Amino acid sequence: METAAAGENAAEAAEETAESGNQAETAQAQDGQAESQDGTEPEEGAGPKAEKKGFFKKKEKDQRDQKIEELTDQLRRNMAEFDNFRKRTEKEKSAMFEMGARDILEKILPVVDNFERGLAAIPEEEKESSFAKGMEMIYKQLIKTLEDAGVTPIEAVGKEFDPNLHNAVMHIDDENLGENVVAMELQKGYMYRSTVIRHSMVQVAN
Repeated sequence: METAAAGENAAEAAEETAESGNQAETAQAQDGQAESQDGTEPEEGAGPKAEKKGFFKKKEKDQRDQKIEELTDQLRRNMAEFDNFRKRTEKEKSAMFEMGARDILEKILPVVDNFERGLAAIPEEEKESSFAKGMEMIYKQLIKTLEDAGVTPIEAVGKEFDPNLHNAVMHIDDENLGENVVAMELQKGYMYRSTVIRHSMVQVAN
């Protein structure tokens, strides 16, 4: 009887010991799993993920910067093209205006010539008449208007002949004048700003 009781006690003690060991192993396993879950141990896996994420962020930034640079460059080119177009248009408009102004002025000059011929033909005794004075006043107003518009007469008599300004239609021998000097102006020439709109018709000394 005593031997049987002792055996049972020994068996129960062995079972308790085994159960205690299993509980200890289970607790250790749970502790390890908890450590894995709260991220204290697996630091090796976190590094590559962070590096990969940073790489993609840098790549996106580089692409964005490149796109901004491309758009900025395109904007600069478009602005330069627009500025060139504006200058070209202004130049063309100015050229068209100059051409139109010259055409109008060329038609006005014969009127000026007629006024000058009319004034020159007035007899000396009639130069103080109201008609002569009225005609002279209109002529002066016309000349003033042309001057304000940029039209100026070309100097001729006593000046050296210049084919860019003068049109020689006659030659004369005159010892009092130097060679190639304008002796007489037959028709007055005019300039519009820096452009000749009509050459002076002159007589030149040999």
